[in-house]
Amino acid sequence: MALVNYGTKEITFKLVYYGTGLGGKTTNLKVIYSQLSPQTRGELVSLATETERTLFFDFMPLDLGLINGFKARISMYTVPGQEEYNKSRKLILRDVDGIVFVADSSVVRSEENQASLKNMMDNLKEYNLTLQDIPWVLQYNKRDISNMMTVERMESELNKMGVPAFEAVALEGKGVFATLKAITKMMLNRAKGED
Repeated sequence: MALVNYGTKEITFKLVYYGTGLGGKTTNLKVIYSQLSPQTRGELVSLATETERTLFFDFMPLDLGLINGFKARISMYTVPGQEEYNKSRKLILRDVDGIVFVADSSVVRSEENQASLKNMMDNLKEYNLTLQDIPWVLQYNKRDISNMMTVERMESELNKMGVPAFEAVALEGKGVFATLKAITKMMLNRAKGED
C-alpha cells in the first residue's frame, strides 16, 4: 500500500515498470521526464551500463499535486530486464503499488515476454503478493516494427486476467502517457478503496 505520512500530509505511490531487457521500460521514463515540467517531476536517475542497458534501476519521482489534502507523488522505477539481475528486480518490487508490464511486440521476443511475466509473478510471491493484489497494466511497445505480433496474439499470451492494455511506440512517445494515466488512476482508486 502507498506510503502515507500524516505529519507532512504526503502520500507516495511506488510504480514499477517491468519487462524484458531492451523492451522500452527506460524509454518510457525518459519520455515522461522530457515532456513534464521540472516543477512536476524530479531528476531521472539512471544506473546504466556502457551499452545503455539498465544495470540496477531507473528512478524518477513525479508530483501529482494535492489529493484529498495530501501532497501525492509517484516514485517510478524500472527494473533491469536481464535475467542475471533477478535479485535487483525482486528487491525493486518490494512495497509496489502498481506495475506497468512493458512487452516487446517483436515476434522473436514472445517467449522472453512470457518468461518475464512469469518471473514477475514469482518475484511477487516472495512478498506474498499476486497480480490480483496489485493494480497493473500491460503496454505493448514497439508497435512500429515490421515483425510485430498482432495485439490478439499478445493478449492471448500475456493478458489472461484482462487488465487494461495499451499499444505504444515509446521512442516516439505514443502510448506512454495513456499507460501512465491508466495505472495512476488505478493506484489512486485502490488507495481510496474503490477497487
